Amino acid sequence: MLLHLLTFTALSVTSATAALTSPLGPVVDLGYAAYVGNSTSPTGELSSSVTFFGGIPYAQPPLGDLRFRAPRELDETPVALGDEAKLSVVDARNWGAPCIQMPAVSGVGSEDCLLLNVWKPTDAREGDNLPVMVYIYGGGFYAGNPEAFPMYDWVSQSNPKIIAVSIAYRLNIFGFLSSKEVQADGDFNAGLLDQRAALEWVQRNIAKFGGDPGEVTIAGESAGGASVVMQVVAYGGAFRVPFKRAIAQSIGYGPTPTPDETEQYFQNVTSVVGCPSSGPEAMPCLRNASIGALVAAANHVPMGRVCPEPDGPDGFLPELPSRLITSGSFSKVEFIGGHCTNDGRTFVGGAPGDFVSDEDVAMRVFERWGDHISSELVKEALALYPAPGTPGSPFATQYDRAWTMAQEIIFGCMDWFLADKMAEKGVGNVFNFRFNTPDPVLLAETPYEGVMHTSDIYYLFDGKHFGAANAGFTFRAFNSTEVPVNEEVIAFWTSFASSGNPSTSKKSFSPTWQTFPTSKGRMVLTEGKNSSGTASSMEVTPTDEINRCRFWMSLNATSNTTI
Repeated sequence: MLLHLLTFTALSVTSATAALTSPLGPVVDLGYAAYVGNSTSPTGELSSSVTFFGGIPYAQPPLGDLRFRAPRELDETPVALGDEAKLSVVDARNWGAPCIQMPAVSGVGSEDCLLLNVWKPTDAREGDNLPVMVYIYGGGFYAGNPEAFPMYDWVSQSNPKIIAVSIAYRLNIFGFLSSKEVQADGDFNAGLLDQRAALEWVQRNIAKFGGDPGEVTIAGESAGGASVVMQVVAYGGAFRVPFKRAIAQSIGYGPTPTPDETEQYFQNVTSVVGCPSSGPEAMPCLRNASIGALVAAANHVPMGRVCPEPDGPDGFLPELPSRLITSGSFSKVEFIGGHCTNDGRTFVGGAPGDFVSDEDVAMRVFERWGDHISSELVKEALALYPAPGTPGSPFATQYDRAWTMAQEIIFGCMDWFLADKMAEKGVGNVFNFRFNTPDPVLLAETPYEGVMHTSDIYYLFDGKHFGAANAGFTFRAFNSTEVPVNEEVIAFWTSFASSGNPSTSKKSFSPTWQTFPTSKGRMVLTEGKNSSGTASSMEVTPTDEINRCRFWMSLNATSNTTI
């Protein structure tokens, strides 16, 4: 963990009630711990300065007996009045270690990773009650690193001001290992429970940074967008949620493992580690295994197939999210949902020239589902997406047909579906979008992918795009026409966090974003031709797209095809 205790000489306490200080930067005293952050200002003025606090623990390290269990709350007992001098200030000016990624590599990432990061206006103080945005990263539930998603711009550009938080959560086998043995002596969906623990930490502590625990928005993309949905449907909506609003981008779900697959993945892990695959010694053995053995075992399960899954009627995820949404078993929160125009091109399984026949479409689109998809369902899908040249077909090529199918099965329908069900439940502040501006770096590499998956996060996070494995990433400066896209989307997102309406504090050049219940449409976020603004506008969601989405969401609600 990249945290270092400062010696007491690095701070001063002039009285029993005086504030802790440090020459290293601003200090936030939580009562049970105190952290010093790092301040940056683009103008040199305090009013534009943002202070970052990194690697703050939000739960006990999930080590030893806590491995493969729900996170355990920290001891947050405040230091007794008069004993403030005993409280050390922790250096939080850097990022904490990321959770172990896949492909797993010894020495890369850490089990001790239940950490979060906070950005605040430097002059924000307790009592300011600023809205809070909490970001949950994507990465297929097997990879992801908060350092790839810096939220400095969200705070510096916000008007009115907000607090931003990003959280880490356990991934792959460390966060989502399941089997009969885990059910008997452990917890399913530990990674989702980590997210919830971080949100509860925000409820208890964000006021000390100047935030309002009653005005929390959660946001995420891909697996992060799926996480947002699962936080919304958690416990079937039976309990209070520690947030008021939610933004889900390119909601990324894949096939839910069958019980047989779950048991096979568990046996893969125990076999590599050298533990029994069943019986009372299986879990204690895994909890005592070396981290090196578990890293090796993580690479012996299919990437992305150890993931969230229903954990019973009394569990965090009592059913598939699509089923919970269908039955109205979710929490009523203000909501933005959407996807990239060509998310499906990233996951269709080939380039345009690979799709010539119906067989090509069926093989490549449904390959990731394996035996989960019946031949009858494939025939239904092909009929629902008529081949090019067929009367009434909207598809110019087999590739267009294939990527549209891949997109709507996985990424393009659940945002509309949840928005529609939220509206049915009477939530007024519901909004839908289509992000229509490509990541220029990825576009140069594969022009045929268009506005591919992750294009939106390029503009939300400083021109970030992925590079090497283990959450490798780089950043690229925006050009003159990209700057307005960056400013527009951040203004929409932070305005929603402040008021529940993305248009309240929008940029002057941006169109008004109409609510979903009113428009039955969505905002199309599009780059303009010059530096003065964007070409964004509202559109009505096409009826044929809605009909295809109804098919997939109905299917998901009645089968184990996907989550």
